[in-house]
Amino acid sequence: MFGNDKPIWQFNGPWGIPVQIGGTIIILPLIFVSFSGGAILYDLIFVGMLIGSILLHELGHAWGCRVQGVPVRRIMIHGGGGFCEQSRSASFREQELIVAMGPIVNLVIWAVASLIAPYFAYGVAAWAIYWLAVMNLFLALFNLLPVHPLDGGKLFQLVLLRFLPAATATRISGAVGLVIALLWLPGMIWLYFNVGLVLFFFPPIRRHLDMFRVRQS
Repeated sequence: MFGNDKPIWQFNGPWGIPVQIGGTIIILPLIFVSFSGGAILYDLIFVGMLIGSILLHELGHAWGCRVQGVPVRRIMIHGGGGFCEQSRSASFREQELIVAMGPIVNLVIWAVASLIAPYFAYGVAAWAIYWLAVMNLFLALFNLLPVHPLDGGKLFQLVLLRFLPAATATRISGAVGLVIALLWLPGMIWLYFNVGLVLFFFPPIRRHLDMFRVRQS
């Protein structure tokens, strides 16, 4: 759904990379405003910071491509997150840096926001910096979960490829992702009733099952 999102706006980002905004981006403000207690301004600021953090995450991937000579076709930001599309396939070693740079960017934002937060004691700025830090720490940790198509699933498989045959690495990555995918729905139900957290993401069970079934050559 999100991967085939039709762009409604495009601009040239850093290094001249086309950045496209998908039509489903409207989902984000609608969700937050719908559940707001009347603080619409704060909700819109939060959504703006979220979209900005996702864009910087994808620019991190793009930087990992550029420093290794892998051309980037575009960056797409949509209602479910975003992706950085390459013009050619990258090697396993190239992919390690490309994939890792997304969560690294979020961790850097979290660290910087946390360092400057004590200088803003109150007001909208203090609120925004606090949630900018929390948001980016969450984005980094969430993306590092070892399930596909998240960065963590890709990194886990890439690390396994350093030590194991490709088929074995794929089977192990698929098995771990499959377990998490099967536990995902009950986990989300528990989070909703105990924390109030709702995530519009479900790990693909079929994809992980297919990876687990890869035959050894």
